[in-house]
Amino acid sequence: MEQLDVAVIGCGTWGYHHARVYSEIPGVRLEAVADLDPRRVQNVTERFHCKGYSSVERLLDEADVDAVSVCTPTVTHYEVASLALTARKHVLVEKPMTDNVAEAESLIKQARDYGVFLSVGFVERFNPAVQESKRTVDRGDIGEVLIIHTRRVTRRPSRIGDVGVVKDLGIHDVDVMNYIMGESPESVYARAGAHNHCFEDYANMVLGYSGMRSGFVETNWLTPKRVRTLTITGSEGIIDVEYTTQELRVEKDDHIYQPLNWYREPLYLELSDFTSAILEKRKPSVTGVDGVDALRVCEAALRSADTGRVMFLEEL
Repeated sequence: MEQLDVAVIGCGTWGYHHARVYSEIPGVRLEAVADLDPRRVQNVTERFHCKGYSSVERLLDEADVDAVSVCTPTVTHYEVASLALTARKHVLVEKPMTDNVAEAESLIKQARDYGVFLSVGFVERFNPAVQESKRTVDRGDIGEVLIIHTRRVTRRPSRIGDVGVVKDLGIHDVDVMNYIMGESPESVYARAGAHNHCFEDYANMVLGYSGMRSGFVETNWLTPKRVRTLTITGSEGIIDVEYTTQELRVEKDDHIYQPLNWYREPLYLELSDFTSAILEKRKPSVTGVDGVDALRVCEAALRSADTGRVMFLEEL
């Protein structure tokens, strides 16, 4: 089996987990990591026996790698991912893809120009309960999907400092809704505010899909209890998902059933898909286009919250 050598740029909490998972995937070798904080680099290199660098440029110049994960703060995503793409490395950049749509579209063009893959870290897409929900919807088991509602709330994490709750948390559910609906929304209306933070820390978004279908995203950093739920309402039944436990329940008029789901780590499934896509020379399941689509919805939601108006995506 061909081996893929990878690197992780950014060794914070999530970058650490990328390094851990890469070290567990057969056929993949964690070759190097980089971070401005030498303590973080040391923590990862000692644990996973890889090379460590204090700069992205040195890593890309000296480490022989095929692909990189970008796990740095959002405001640096564009610069770091652009350096990696220019070095002709396949790139998975954590969500949100970049700080704005223009930068995200630029990364897509760079990946195309340099002939490499660009993926985005929408880990919930790989949640086994979400995958089974998609299969259930595609089989027509609950009829036509009319409404999707998500609730993703928690206390504000200390690590966030450059984006608000819409792009940090809500973007996961926007991507899941687009995935289930099979398209991006036509319109967005949102109410949001900042209670304890310089960015918005609570938001409610209404996404208008074709055929009068709707998505409702509730997200905040204010609720003491961590909640991660998804409800898909169809013309002939509903699906209830608990993201964290990966539990799934399908309810119809005449019966209720729970598909048997073995718990699997979504990040492992995500990075396995990314690396196998490179080895198999196929597009990753999540592409840069998916990242732009979700980011465009989030920017429209923030603009809607600022203006009090419905935003139509085709006009943005």
